[in-house]
Amino acid sequence: MNEVRRFAVAGATGRVGRHVVEVLRGAGHKVVPISRSSGVDVITGEGLEAALVGAVCVIDTATGPSPEQGPATEFFTTAARNLQETGARAGVQRIVTVSIIGCDRFSGGYGAAKVAHEEAALAGPLPARVLRAAQFHEFVEQLVEWGRQGHVSRVPKMRTQLVAARTVAEALVQLADDASETARAPQIAGPREERLAEMAGLLVARRGDAVAIEEISNRADPDTEVFEAGGLLPDPHATLAGPTFADWLDETR
Repeated sequence: MNEVRRFAVAGATGRVGRHVVEVLRGAGHKVVPISRSSGVDVITGEGLEAALVGAVCVIDTATGPSPEQGPATEFFTTAARNLQETGARAGVQRIVTVSIIGCDRFSGGYGAAKVAHEEAALAGPLPARVLRAAQFHEFVEQLVEWGRQGHVSRVPKMRTQLVAARTVAEALVQLADDASETARAPQIAGPREERLAEMAGLLVARRGDAVAIEEISNRADPDTEVFEAGGLLPDPHATLAGPTFADWLDETR
């Protein structure tokens, strides 16, 4: 029988965090959800130390309200420092943080904010591990809505290896359960490379949406080449795990 341990999950109500909570509880562990709705704030520190006492590991999946580089960087670095410093006082043994494959290839924006997040997480007094994940299956619907103009949705030309948020959560829990350390940040991605526009087309067809998907290339964006040339694809050592986007649609729709 596996040892029952106590884990704290930052961003416990978010896209990945809620799955992390479910996976941990399914394995019989005790879970402390960290979110503003539970009275714990990773930015102000309100309720944080009491929440972390007794936890062997913090799994950090928290995200801020803004995708812009400045506010996102401020959120991530503040949260990482608070989790590190407060966790050390509370007796936490280690921290696991989720990030993005290819974030270090971006010249700015959200990718640069995630690099700052990684650096802050690794700079604290507690041992930390970073798991870089590919874009989530759930990301496709978000981009379709962002690009919608009338009966057309314009989505960026992108090579990606989409992965389910649940799969990422399972990988985070596995990493949190493993006390061994390694210098190289592990990666988790879906089972195969896919074009974002094709997956967007599958999504809107499955939900009966009449919107037309248009693939666009934004040459004004300095990071367009990252999207189009495979900068978001996993390296050869990455863990690849299903379901595929089509299978995920079957499961969730």
